[in-house]
Amino acid sequence: MRNERTVPRGGAARRPRLIAVASGLVAAGAGAGPAAGAQDPAPARTFSAAQLTAAGDAVRAADVAGTAWRVDPATRTLVVTVGSTVSPAGIARIRRAAGSNAGAVRIERTAGRIRKLISGGDAVYAPGRRCSLGFNVRGGSTTYFLTAGHCTDGKPPWYTNSANTTDIGPTTGSSYPGNDYGIVKYTNASVAHDGTVGDQDITRAANPVVGQSVTRRGSTTGVRSGKVTALNVSVNYGSGEIVSGLFRATVCAEPGDSGGPLYSGTTALGLASGGSGDCTGGGSTYFQPVTEALGAYGVSVY
Repeated sequence: MRNERTVPRGGAARRPRLIAVASGLVAAGAGAGPAAGAQDPAPARTFSAAQLTAAGDAVRAADVAGTAWRVDPATRTLVVTVGSTVSPAGIARIRRAAGSNAGAVRIERTAGRIRKLISGGDAVYAPGRRCSLGFNVRGGSTTYFLTAGHCTDGKPPWYTNSANTTDIGPTTGSSYPGNDYGIVKYTNASVAHDGTVGDQDITRAANPVVGQSVTRRGSTTGVRSGKVTALNVSVNYGSGEIVSGLFRATVCAEPGDSGGPLYSGTTALGLASGGSGDCTGGGSTYFQPVTEALGAYGVSVY
């Protein structure tokens, strides 16, 4: 989750957080929408996998920032979550883009904006941004840490302090948008990097399961808990920044928490990407599955 400053996920001076959605819902294209948490009723008909894929492609093509979408296997519909920045016109654009598959699209409102959130949970700094360290990992005898790709975008050097005087090491890999993960190499031997998240030892990594109890740690809001609610979610953060294959959990987060770890006991699950709401009124957060990042870089938690 991006930092307190208006810096996007990686790259210099980008937008701050990932949570951006517009206010007002429209059913069938007109009028104000239901309150936060409300959702269009399930359609009477069912839709095929091909139709749902086509509807998802249409939502991507409509390019409305501050939206997230996923297939709901229970109702066989495409649920599109919108936040406070998404206007009725934006929702109408999504429905128009879906065309003959518009009936498969169900609009769900969430409180606040859907945005990126920049800031093992400890703060790490690059010029112009602050993020949270995700998980310490290693490949052979070399150690690294994982964080969000919107944090490592542009491959900046990383530091332990906001003055950028205590070096950690360089970004050696970054994937954003599309994915949201990056990797930083430890080159300063004086910087301790145990395989823990706070006091919690991390020994393995796995894919999340809906309903699973999870914990998140971040440099802005500390330790928070919740449950996994959806898998394989796509999120549009705006300016062409669309990320797919995320999962959602009922864990709040704020700018500066981006890249921070989500875990269940000793098992690493994800890296904080973005979300809606905050830790005062509550919210949901989207996470990059950590197993994908581990596989991409050929590293493991320890």
